[in-house]
Amino acid sequence: MIWFTLLILLTGIERIWELVLSNRNARWALARGGREFGQRHYPYMVVLHTGFLLACIAEVYLGDRPFIPWLGWPMLVIAIACQGLRYWCIGVLGRQWNSRVIVVPGLGRVTRGPYRFLPHPNYLVVIAEGIALPLVHTAWVTAIVFTVLNAILLFGFRIPTEERALRALDAPAPLDRHDV
Repeated sequence: MIWFTLLILLTGIERIWELVLSNRNARWALARGGREFGQRHYPYMVVLHTGFLLACIAEVYLGDRPFIPWLGWPMLVIAIACQGLRYWCIGVLGRQWNSRVIVVPGLGRVTRGPYRFLPHPNYLVVIAEGIALPLVHTAWVTAIVFTVLNAILLFGFRIPTEERALRALDAPAPLDRHDV
């Protein structure tokens, strides 16, 4: 349980670093005329992801969940592989990467790297990690609850918001009456 707790704590530290990077990128984007979308659902994402990490630890300790090697080791490999894809996404997006939905006019849609294959590859990471990370130590209730709540948030709010934001980015700017 100690190693699992350390894994979750390291994941939490990583998330804090990502928030620092996200806030820096948000300031950069907003300073360049970026427009934010989906502000109402963002606090729910923060609560869900914070609760996820806390639930992983709570379920393992309170539920006395065992480490089962045939399940735990493959799930750890998947969780680590998720980090590789996550940082590929972050690297490809550069300053456009953000935990919020902010689009900067004129920058355009990123279509290289993993975005050549999937419109939202980072969400594949979030889904896979949401299943794999708790199952490293058989926290199956957390895996199920997070997966369901995350699916509601992603498919009901976040992805439609991003699609609207990207369509707004791709749309031609309206003519100003002085441009006529």
